[in-house]
Amino acid sequence: MNTATDPTGNLDLPAYPAARSARCPLDLPAEYEQWRLGDGLQKVRLWNGETAWVVTRHEDVKLVLSDQRISADTIRYPRMHPGGEQQQVPAFPRMDDPEHARIRLMLTKDFTVKRMEAMRPQVRAMVDRFIDEMTAKGDSADLVASFALPMPSLVISLLLGVPYEDHEFFQKHSITINQPDVTPQEKSHASAELFGFLMELVQRKQREPGDDLISRLIAERVETGELKPEEVAMNGLVLLIAGHETTANMIGLGTLTLLEHPEQAALVRDSDDPKVVANAIEELLRYLSIAQDMIWRAAHEDLVIGGQEVKAGDIIAVNLPAANHDPSFMDDAGSLDITRSTRGHIAFGYGIHQCLGQNLARVELTEALPRLLRRLPGLRLAAPLEEIPFRGTMAAFGVHELPVTW
Repeated sequence: MNTATDPTGNLDLPAYPAARSARCPLDLPAEYEQWRLGDGLQKVRLWNGETAWVVTRHEDVKLVLSDQRISADTIRYPRMHPGGEQQQVPAFPRMDDPEHARIRLMLTKDFTVKRMEAMRPQVRAMVDRFIDEMTAKGDSADLVASFALPMPSLVISLLLGVPYEDHEFFQKHSITINQPDVTPQEKSHASAELFGFLMELVQRKQREPGDDLISRLIAERVETGELKPEEVAMNGLVLLIAGHETTANMIGLGTLTLLEHPEQAALVRDSDDPKVVANAIEELLRYLSIAQDMIWRAAHEDLVIGGQEVKAGDIIAVNLPAANHDPSFMDDAGSLDITRSTRGHIAFGYGIHQCLGQNLARVELTEALPRLLRRLPGLRLAAPLEEIPFRGTMAAFGVHELPVTW
């Protein structure tokens, strides 16, 4: 049984998330393996002094994400939101059933496999557009600014009906929300700015509807009284941030990872088999598991997880990277192998809160990464790995910049 049970934020507790190595930033922190192999869960200290139980084992994570005794409701458990910004209007990922299911079902039809596959030609055209624009400027670029960030930002903007010309505004504030070393006041200000932006957009679409998700929610759900305009704005905001932030990080980090594994990059580049490419993307999703500090829960009641007694009201930090690298889940899990089966990985979470946009992300990634490698066969890093600025302290792991040449 773990003995580190001080609920006041004892400074002797390990910090969470653990720092990544500057020399090998693609490797998980050594602490994650230590915690996974330890006796029960690990009590950790969050940046704001709160404490939480961190869950690192694959089976324990699946339990936490599927057990109805464990809550995702940040309104009911405000301590669960360590960033400091409190959402007065709840969003569906931060709800429990039945309210979570009620709102999620209103959105599901816009993110089905069939609907996302129908968007594939449009996504491919956007990928080519940004590669064309990037290569037209010379033989080197910051891949994040030129390709990895703008492409998914445009896709999610078109799907939601958000004007793409406002992308710098929502990107700037979403970075603030996901950064741990800014003040709660700065996070709250960024959240308020983004929510205000979405509320104005909802009000405009009530007057001038378009062919987009927000307009459909207004016509089908607001007019019937099933949703309030504020709920459309808040859930649209969640989809907007998640829809560009996580996919952009996967494109940047996935490109870097493949360039660091040239033989596997060649398999992705040269294969004309969609199943080979799709499997490679699944392995990259598992191996990188970029949601390193994004999933929080709270216990409704006393229970035991992984042999550890967890009390009602305790915060639980769900560590997807550690779980996806659990050797009990997969042999040699710390290495990249795009030819192996990745069935059962939880890069998109697990249970009722599993990522709504995962089908869109898969379409974007299976178009972006192979096409980039095929169109730029000489693509390579333009700086040593140790000089690349990683997002090691942010909720979604990635790179701030990725200098490349071809």
